[in-house]
Formats: sequence, C-alpha cells, structure tokens
Amino acid sequence: MIRNISIGIDIGSVTTRIVVGEFLKGEKNPKIIGIGEAETKGIRHGYVVNISETVNSVKNAVSMAEKTSGIKIKRAFVSINSITLRGDISQGMSVISKANGEITNLDINKAIEDSENNLSLNNKKIIHAFPISFKLDGKEVLGQPEGMCGIKLEVKTLFVTCLSQHWEDLLAVISQAGIETIGVIASPVAGSHIVLSKKQKIVGSALVNIGSETVSISVFENGSLISLHAFSIGSSDITNDIALGFKIPLEKAESFKYGNITLDYSKKKLDEIIAARLTDIFELIENHFKKIKRNELLPAGIVFIGGGANVSRLEELSKNILKLPSKIGTTEMFGNIKTKLRDPSWFTALGLITSNKDNDNYSKENISNIFKDLKNIIKSIAKQLLP
Repeated sequence: MIRNISIGIDIGSVTTRIVVGEFLKGEKNPKIIGIGEAETKGIRHGYVVNISETVNSVKNAVSMAEKTSGIKIKRAFVSINSITLRGDISQGMSVISKANGEITNLDINKAIEDSENNLSLNNKKIIHAFPISFKLDGKEVLGQPEGMCGIKLEVKTLFVTCLSQHWEDLLAVISQAGIETIGVIASPVAGSHIVLSKKQKIVGSALVNIGSETVSISVFENGSLISLHAFSIGSSDITNDIALGFKIPLEKAESFKYGNITLDYSKKKLDEIIAARLTDIFELIENHFKKIKRNELLPAGIVFIGGGANVSRLEELSKNILKLPSKIGTTEMFGNIKTKLRDPSWFTALGLITSNKDNDNYSKENISNIFKDLKNIIKSIAKQLLP
C-alpha cells in the first residue's frame, strides 16, 4: 500500500528542523512519524551566506529524521524566511472569454497574470499570489467571482516575493543535500496553516514569527493574506543585550531570556532589558500596521510563533504596546499528546507538511517551474567550476 507521506524542512538561522508526517485514511491531521534537527551554519537573517555549510546542516537534520521515521527522505516542502520577504500588491484585469460572459477559473488566472505583469519585480522572485479582492464591470465582488457573468474582471493581488538570489541559493542547498524540492513556502504562510483558524483569518489577525535573526509579520483579513513583511531583528538581539547588560556568557543569557534567572542576578534589570528590545520589535510591527491602516483594528489580534515566542513577558508587553489581543500560538494537531513539537519554534516545519492539504492560494510555483529554476542554478554553478 502506498503511504501518504509529507515532509517539511525549515532552515532557520540557528536550527534546521525537519518534520515527517503521514496522512492516514480518515484522519484530519497527519501523524508525526519522525523529526530531525541540527545546528544551522551558513545562514544569516534567513538567507544563505555559505552554501556548503548550510548543506551539511540540512544533511545532519535529514539523517536524524530518517533514523526517527524509518523513511528515506527524497522529496520535501521547504520554507523560506529571508529578510527580503515582502508582500507586493498589484492590480490586473481580464476580458471574460466565454460568449455568455460566465467567469471561469481561466479568466481569474488571466487577471492575476496581468497583475503580475504590472508588478515591478527588480530581481525579486514570486513565491505566492493571493487575490485580495475582485471587481466585475466596476462593481466589487463579494466572495469568489467564478460562475458570475460580466464583461471585465479586475483583481487586486498580493504577491509574496523575495530576492531571486536568496531563492536560488535555497534551492541549490536542498538539491546538493540530495533532496527534491516539491514546493517553497514562505514561513509566515506555512505557520498560518496550523496556527490560525479560518475565523481568525476572516475577521482580521496577524501572525508574528519571531526567529533568531528575523521577525516576519503576516496580516489576514476576509480569509486572505493582505500584507507580509520581514524585519532584520530577532530574539538573538535580546540574548546579546542580556549578555552585555549582565556581563555573562551568551549561553547563560539565552537561558535568562526565557525567565530562568538565578537569584544572584536582578530580575527587575532583566525585565527592563527584555522590555526594551521587545519594544523595538513592537514599534516595527505598529508602524507596519499604521502603514496598512490596521493598527488597533484586528479583532482576532496577534498570534506569536517562532523560538522567540517563548521570551519572558511577550504577551503582556504586546497587549500593552500594540493594544490588541495577543497570545502565543498553539496547534490542535496533537490533541492531548505531550510533545516537544508543541513549541512554537516547530510550527513552520509542521505547517509545511500540511501545505498540500491547505494550499488556498494561487501559487506561481509548481514543480516544473522549480525544476526549471534548479536547472539554471546547476548550469550557473557548472560554469563557475569550468577553467
């Protein structure tokens, strides 16, 4: 019997995490049959700076995942969380093709393609395309336009993009690690699959992923992603501040960051150091909310994931500064089972394995396009090796 296996690889700036899941007949959520993790080397702020070091990191995590799952890992979904992640909005239109004016999926895709053609990419790579809103003959469409009748369809589309070089380096790493890339998913999108409910995405919510060296924010409304941005700051900045403030090693500062302070140090001073850096992060988030006119206007509030979501006093400070409901992300994937995968640092990898099931966007990348990119990357590398 053919097993329905799904694998996710999340290459973070500090840790590479792999989850192996199996979808069993009749079950809503996958059964986790293996995990792997290894220290990441060769990554800065979410992008590759040393391909060979990153390849070794992936291989180490793959080796562990193969041992725990008993599965030979050959294909996987991969996350991307570079600081160049952006949500770029563009508009497009299409003339309805059918004689009776009925809108088909082809007309929708043509309008989205036109909005892509109107987008200035400038060395960017499109990862996903999310249609935000439609107009039919100048009037706003509530819901999906497919099946309606008209002459001209207009669309406003959010394109999730990153720097092309970062995309190509990521594909090169996965290829050299001996893995076939099924699809590349932006980390904030992957995490939202298992953390945010449909209701939260409809009424208005934000998912904030606090990594070691990056913070990404994705905003959802009316069931769709409407904004995405990444910042060059992360929880390692808090660790560095604590190390400097108390004159202690980084390892000890990392423990303090999560509230594990010893009695011979001032908890008040620790709280002040953490609050100062978290305030910097929240100010960036607040400025982004103001830019998209959503500050204090997201009823479902903010949900935090990533390793930095465990930082002491995060929820309290977020509520006070951003004036929105705030909580650490959780997932119902495991029921009552106790597992380390409940830690929000694993949520991107977990979200990746549900990408096939929860793919609700008009992704511009299918497997043939990825193969095309990969062939070009391999040719480029080969040329560099020629005398």
